[in-house]
Amino acid sequence: MDELWTKRAVDLAAMIAAKEVSAVEVLHAHLARTEAVNGDLNAIVRPIAGAVAAAEAADRAVANGHVLGPLHGVPLTVKENIDVEAHPTTQGVPLLEGAIAPIDAPVVARMRRAGAIPFARTNMPDFGMRLHTRSSLYGLTKNPFNPDVTAGGSSGGEGSAIAAGMSPMGLGNDIGGSLRNPAFCCGIASLKPTPGRIAVAGSTSAIAPNLSAQIMSVTGPMSRTVADVRAMADVLMGPDPRDPRVGPLVPLGRNFGPLRVALLPEPPGGSTSPAVADGVRRAGEALSSLGYDVVEACPPMVEDAHAIWAGLLLADLTVAIKEFRGVMSDEAMWVLQRAIDRLPAATLDSAYELHQRRYVVQRAWAEFFQEFPVLVAPVWTEQAFIHDLDVASAAGEAQVSELSRFVAPMNGLGLPAACVPTGLAGGVPVGVQVVGNAWCDDLCLDVAAAIESVLGSITPVTPWGEAVS
Repeated sequence: MDELWTKRAVDLAAMIAAKEVSAVEVLHAHLARTEAVNGDLNAIVRPIAGAVAAAEAADRAVANGHVLGPLHGVPLTVKENIDVEAHPTTQGVPLLEGAIAPIDAPVVARMRRAGAIPFARTNMPDFGMRLHTRSSLYGLTKNPFNPDVTAGGSSGGEGSAIAAGMSPMGLGNDIGGSLRNPAFCCGIASLKPTPGRIAVAGSTSAIAPNLSAQIMSVTGPMSRTVADVRAMADVLMGPDPRDPRVGPLVPLGRNFGPLRVALLPEPPGGSTSPAVADGVRRAGEALSSLGYDVVEACPPMVEDAHAIWAGLLLADLTVAIKEFRGVMSDEAMWVLQRAIDRLPAATLDSAYELHQRRYVVQRAWAEFFQEFPVLVAPVWTEQAFIHDLDVASAAGEAQVSELSRFVAPMNGLGLPAACVPTGLAGGVPVGVQVVGNAWCDDLCLDVAAAIESVLGSITPVTPWGEAVS
C-alpha cells in the first residue's frame, strides 16, 4: 500500500469510510514515506504521540458503524507554533522546548473532531520571522524540487512535507505570507483565510497577541490540491470562545461559475521574472478556456497597501524586539532589525494616521472587487531563492523583500487568498494566488480549483526527482 501516500486527503477519507483501506495502513504509509525522504528534507521535526492508537480507534469506529467525520482517519501535520496537547510549542527555538501545551489549539481540536490524526510537527524559522525555513532548534528545511533553494517560510516544513508525500495535509499560519510562500515554493495549495474566519489561540504564552497579529494573523490549511484545502477549510471555519473575533460559520459550498478576473502578471514596485509572469498568464489562459472574462488589471494603491502592512507589523515588533534578543538566532534578529530600520519610528500620531490610511485603501480595493470579483497574481515575483539569501548581505535581504512585495497587501487589508501551482520553470514551481474581497474565501477557492482543473497538480514529488503519478 505504498501508493497511499500519493492520494488526496478527501480520497483517503472516502477509502477508509468504505473499508477499502484502514486508517492504520494509511498512517503507516505516511510514516514509511517520512522515513524514506525526511532525512533529505528535514521538514518533519517531531512525532506526535498517540497517532497509531488514534488510527486504531478510527478503524474501530468504522467497523462499529459510527458516524464519521469528513476527514476520518487521515493523517495531519502541524507547524511548530500551533499548540498540540502535551507537546511543546517550540516556535523553532531551543528555549521553548519545554513549553508544553495543555490543550490543542482550536484548529487542531477541530481537525481531530473531523477525524483527522495529527502525527507529526513541522519545521519553521525562529518565531516565524523569516521567509526561509532555518530554525535554531531544528536546522534547515530543503525544497523537494531543488536542494539548493528555499522551501519558503515560515510554514516551510509543512510545504516541504506535503509536497514530498510525507503528509496529505497540514496546518500553518500567515501574517506575512507564511501559508502562501511555501505553497508557491513547493508547488502545493493553501488558503490564507479572511481574518475572523478561523479561530487563532494559543495556550503556551501568557501574553495576548499584539495589535498587528489581532488584525492580520491567520491560521489556515495546506495540502496538495484545492479540494483538500477546501475540505479542511470547511472543518476549520466557525466560532470558538478562545477567539472572540471569529464570526458565525458560513459554508464554502457555493459554485460561482465563470466571472470577470483581474490578471496581474507583474505587480508594481519592482521587477518580475518572466517565468513567474508566464505562470500567471498560464492561469489566465486556463480560466479563459473555461469561460472566465480575464483582463489584465491592477488594483489601486498597491504600494500603499504594502506600506500599511509594514507599518502595522513593525510598530509592534519595534516594541517586542527586546523579548527576542538572546532567544532568536542572530540571523533572524538581523532580518528583523533590517526591516525595522527601513521605517521611521512609530509614534501615536503615525499609528493614528496608519489606521486611517488602511481604511481608505481597504475601501479602494473593495471598489476594485466590484468590477473584478477576483484577482490572480504572483505570490513572489521571483522563483524560490537560494538558501539564506535573506541573511547573506544587505543586497540579498533587499532582494527578498522586493520579490515578496505582493504578499503583504493581503495581510494588511485582511483579504483571503488561495494558492495553486501553475507548473514548473527550470525544475522549480511557479504559481499564483487568487485574491478576493473580505469574506470571499469560497470564491477564491472556486477560481483556484478552476485553474487546477486545467493545469493539474505537480506534487507529490520524490526529492530532487520526478513527480509521482
